[in-house]
Amino acid sequence: MQSNNAAWGAFDADNEHYYLNNIPFADHGALLDPPTEDVTARCISMLAQIDESAPNSAAVARAVDYLRRTQTAEGSWYGRWGMNYIYGTWSVLCALNAAGVDHASPELRRAAAWLVKIQNSDGGWGEDGMSYRLDYRGHESAPSTASQTAWALLGLMAAGENDHPAVARGIDYLLRTQGEDSFWNEPRYTATGFPRVFYLRYHGYSKFFPLWALARYRNLKNTNARSVPHGI
Repeated sequence: MQSNNAAWGAFDADNEHYYLNNIPFADHGALLDPPTEDVTARCISMLAQIDESAPNSAAVARAVDYLRRTQTAEGSWYGRWGMNYIYGTWSVLCALNAAGVDHASPELRRAAAWLVKIQNSDGGWGEDGMSYRLDYRGHESAPSTASQTAWALLGLMAAGENDHPAVARGIDYLLRTQGEDSFWNEPRYTATGFPRVFYLRYHGYSKFFPLWALARYRNLKNTNARSVPHGI
């Protein structure tokens, strides 16, 4: 299922016949399932976790090179299935960590710096659907959400930044905004159906992603670990 460019798509391989997006009934411009950074990151993470020799395999090495090539100038990665560059950057940072890429590598440093830079003043993170614009020029800010905050936190922790002040502020944001029902209220849409056409709000996002980030932070602090030893 790995495409010729070393990446993966969600359902198919080498599904890059972009001219099909220009036929009349493809007015949503997303008729295809091309390989993307976030799905590639998921596949790397899976392979690295089920086979300890996978990070040394040719398939994973090629995929890591693909991710290095597709990093934006600002340090982020595109996210097709979640909104958007925060989601993609979290996915890739977890994959690179799972694949054993050095936390001091330039790509991890740029990505971590970007996440820190775009943190909102309330300690959380948010990103607007306008980030899918064809002429993307940089981060499209939005009010903080629990799920996007959790993605940023998980990405920073995967990059070895669990002691960074930005992580402490993000954790504090999640603790402050947790509701009386133990969950988080998230009215904004943070998942992607078709970029620039319609978006989704998965009600589970605001429940399990913050819990995941809080548990990851607690476990790293309790063990005094500098890096995430397993998982994504």
